[in-house]
Amino acid sequence: MTATETTLVVAGREAVATGVVVLTLRRPDGGEVPGWTPGAHVDLDLGPGLVRQYSLCGDPADRTALQVAVHLAPQGRGGSRHVHERLPPGATVRVVGPRNAFRLVEADRYLFVAGGIGITPIRPMVAAADAAGADWRLVYGGRSRSSMAFAADLRQAYGERVRLCPQDETGLLDLDTLIGDPADAVVYCCGPEGLIDAVQQRCRTWPPGRLHVERFAPAAGAGTGEHAVEVDLALSGRTVHVPPGTSILAALEQAGTQVLSSCREGTCGTCETTVLDGTPEHRDSLLTEAERAAGDTMLICVSRARTRRLVLEL
Repeated sequence: MTATETTLVVAGREAVATGVVVLTLRRPDGGEVPGWTPGAHVDLDLGPGLVRQYSLCGDPADRTALQVAVHLAPQGRGGSRHVHERLPPGATVRVVGPRNAFRLVEADRYLFVAGGIGITPIRPMVAAADAAGADWRLVYGGRSRSSMAFAADLRQAYGERVRLCPQDETGLLDLDTLIGDPADAVVYCCGPEGLIDAVQQRCRTWPPGRLHVERFAPAAGAGTGEHAVEVDLALSGRTVHVPPGTSILAALEQAGTQVLSSCREGTCGTCETTVLDGTPEHRDSLLTEAERAAGDTMLICVSRARTRRLVLEL
């Protein structure tokens, strides 16, 4: 998997909610930034061992800048704190991408469900659905109105199609009432793990392909495997032994085979690799049920194999 790498400058920085800042990133020479579509994200290289993924939240038609919104997570792994404390206007940052593993499929009806900073990939999706003349609505929850980025702007732009649900005003989201059974609507959900799990449970009987989710954290159970795997690399002709307790990605790196990767948690899709033979055991948070059933690709940072041997296009 290849990706665009460029160095951008922080041309603007704006606080849009409690603990949330939007960075506007431009090329130093004023040229065009890479194109993208709703649902895309970029990697920000914030220093050694500190690469983080952030959804693009601006306008894909604007090729002069990329925008990301970053929520400060005091108990996080340091990425958001670095952005908040060490990326003032004028700072430069290496950007990889955009990539898109959360694409907006064409549909006549949409239901968007966002929680907290999960609004970031949903915001351009809403704009795209509206521009296409689709029937859509947005359910947007957060701890408080002041913590909900873009809430006022969305409500002002789209009126009653945007349902704002601050927890301190309305309580927890009543998904049965808010989601209902929207006939042939396609549902997109992004937010905290609890919200995504609840939406998946609520939609568990729906036909495949109607629910699309994006997680910011690895799914429960993601990790390394219990038995050893022999991985044949079709392009290089090498075979790499992957012992129990070691990810395929880590074993390949230890053997001198470098694979583009980022999150190492099965959430970003950077290390997605084509499977030529063998049966993957998917442990990522990204692939759809149909993609998992097909078994054509896998995220080698967390996923393993049901078979004792895999052949990968590497």
